[in-house]
Amino acid sequence: MDFTLSSEQHLFQETVRRFAANELAAGAAVRARNPAYPWDVARRMAAMGLMGIALPEEDGGMGGTLLDSILAIQAVAEICPRSADTIQAGNFGPVRTFAEFATREQKARYLGPILRGETVISLGMTEPEAGSAVTDLQTSATPDGEGFRVNGTKVFGTHSTEAQVFLVYVRFGPGLDGIGSVLIEKGAPGFTIGQPSAFMNGETWAQLYFDDVHVAPQDVLIGPGGFRKQISGFNVERLGNAARAVAAGRHAFNIARDHALHRRQFGRPLCEFQGIQWKFAEMAMKLEAAQLLLMRAAVNAGPGLPNANETALAKLACNEAGFFAANEALQVMGAMGFSEDSTVQYCLRRTRGWMIAGGSAEILKNRVAEDIFGRSFPQRPPRS
Repeated sequence: MDFTLSSEQHLFQETVRRFAANELAAGAAVRARNPAYPWDVARRMAAMGLMGIALPEEDGGMGGTLLDSILAIQAVAEICPRSADTIQAGNFGPVRTFAEFATREQKARYLGPILRGETVISLGMTEPEAGSAVTDLQTSATPDGEGFRVNGTKVFGTHSTEAQVFLVYVRFGPGLDGIGSVLIEKGAPGFTIGQPSAFMNGETWAQLYFDDVHVAPQDVLIGPGGFRKQISGFNVERLGNAARAVAAGRHAFNIARDHALHRRQFGRPLCEFQGIQWKFAEMAMKLEAAQLLLMRAAVNAGPGLPNANETALAKLACNEAGFFAANEALQVMGAMGFSEDSTVQYCLRRTRGWMIAGGSAEILKNRVAEDIFGRSFPQRPPRS
């Protein structure tokens, strides 16, 4: 398996990295402290051609690969972790599931503003009683004439305070085959967005309430029986999560490395203490190993969607490596890393959240175990 980048990919990676270093590095700490979505950065990313990198050109994308998208998001995240959120929103989030399964008319209505960095699409998946057990979702889509009436609630959606359109998982009928998804615009009658709440990392989310919201047939993204399609698209979002996690760990690693080279304690640089050296050796090993699993999942996906097991392994490894590196980097830097003036503590908070978002570490381990043993392990108790 060849993970060597082509000359074009090297050039692309270096161009994005140089842009981030020149234009984004100076404001990285300020953006990390600002809960507002960086719209100015999103528009600049769009102007650079960094939105819809892996989407077909006929859809307004760049016609690249998933690996190209990962090169871009990591090049940005290693310099300014917060700015990488805009690459996620334009390449890895629900926009990819939308673009994969939307009709021509749906793409014409929504893709343009997203790829121009003017708006984002939010995913309505998690419910108060259906988090990791997503197939227990209760938000219903009941037939009403030619369309449907949606009732239910969603929580913890990324960009739920900024989005103009929501990709909402709904239940058309009982069982796994009854699950699909619809598109609902902000301001639709009966659709209410609650007061913003904050995560530990500073990002905001709002609860979504659907009270007899009418959904026309042309706003159904994936009908009944489409749950597996939706999850296959969601694997791309998981790789965006994984790519940012390992890049955020690398960001913290680099800051701590510079600190250890120049900070003197007890009359000598920190890097001369063996205990510090071992910390960096462990960080480097975990980050490099995780990056290889990420590259495998991206390369094997080619122009399509990534393999579920390779995605689970990559996300699990990248989440744990990113958090480990950020935590150790903070320890090396002490109070300087713990200060809000540093992006190291921000990377710690972000990587910790990614171990929950997009599939918790425990759910990913379950998925990997199923592949190992070639059978499923239902978490629900047997019916009596």
